[in-house]
Amino acid sequence: MAETWVTDDDLRAAQQRFAARIPGFVLPAAYTVARSDPSGLTFGHVNGFGAVRPLPATVLAAVAGYVATTGVFRLGRDRMATVVERLAPAEAATHKPHPNLWSWRDLLDGVGDDSEFLAFFVADPADPPVDGDDARFRRLLAAPEPRS
Repeated sequence: MAETWVTDDDLRAAQQRFAARIPGFVLPAAYTVARSDPSGLTFGHVNGFGAVRPLPATVLAAVAGYVATTGVFRLGRDRMATVVERLAPAEAATHKPHPNLWSWRDLLDGVGDDSEFLAFFVADPADPPVDGDDARFRRLLAAPEPRS
């Protein structure tokens, strides 16, 4: 039977297990994933300052190679699929939404032969962008939240 994480305690325990496998791991202040295609970047769910979801951040970090330093990490389709597969047991916690998992699946569904994935991690909000793609992510972080 496949593992499932049903309760908040299950989710916390899973996050702690993933974090324990990353020596020196520090939860990022913000993160996201984007698919890079010839036409540009398509961003998944943006986890902004003060709104970081620890479990998806840690699962993504474990596959991408993030530890504690701001950076942009390139992932192929297979590695991004691994992230989604490792995070999938969280869906059993039906009392919570899973916007990272859902948006990352959508990004994978649109993958083409020339696509790659970029995992963005901001360790400290004061850190400068590491490149132009990161600068674009930072602009998303700075954009006002849409009002309903």
